[in-house]
Amino acid sequence: MSSRVIFDIETLAQPLESFDDVSKHYLTRFADTDEKMEDVRKNLNLHALTARILAIALLNPDSGHGRVLFESDTADDYTSSDGLVHFSSCTEKEMLEEFWKIIPSYDEFITFNGRGFDCPFLMTRSGMLGVRVTRNLMLNRYDRQHCDLLEQLTFYGATRRFSLDFYCKSFGFESPKSKGITGLDMKELVEQKRFRDIAEYCYGDVVATGELHNRWNEFINTAQRA
Repeated sequence: MSSRVIFDIETLAQPLESFDDVSKHYLTRFADTDEKMEDVRKNLNLHALTARILAIALLNPDSGHGRVLFESDTADDYTSSDGLVHFSSCTEKEMLEEFWKIIPSYDEFITFNGRGFDCPFLMTRSGMLGVRVTRNLMLNRYDRQHCDLLEQLTFYGATRRFSLDFYCKSFGFESPKSKGITGLDMKELVEQKRFRDIAEYCYGDVVATGELHNRWNEFINTAQRA
């Protein structure tokens, strides 16, 4: 059996005010209303050139062991109550260095929208911070090494895309968003120094992705035998 890993990241936009005047003008040149300006600020979170990584969560769905690397203003290192998940704080650069040490050990990686977000974000931030990339995460769209569940569940764009939260609820299991945290809350959580909450929310996403992957395999395997 090939070895598999699920991964997910959480990100946070750099403050718009942190960019120089030319860059700020470039980013806001079409924002001629307060509403559009607010959209610019929100969308900064989606791009590696305008945001940073707050947490990376990894889960081996076969062994149940996980690893979460996360930003914190103090050193923090702990293990989940079941002993299966190791949480450790580090800088963004250290997160990336550790990620690239781990990822070559696996034959297959599983994500939710990884091709559209997590994979290019990880590779670009690594390039910006001078971290060596040990594996090409942006493979051919149909390469079996990467199962991007959003592409699978939309049949490669044939149907509408939904959020991970919506898919979880639709397939009848708990969404990581049910605990009251979403990706939009990262700025507030950082300001409140709730770094463990960010780490555990990120890990909740890989657990949910694993459950969704199991459901996907169930019905796609049935369809293939029909």
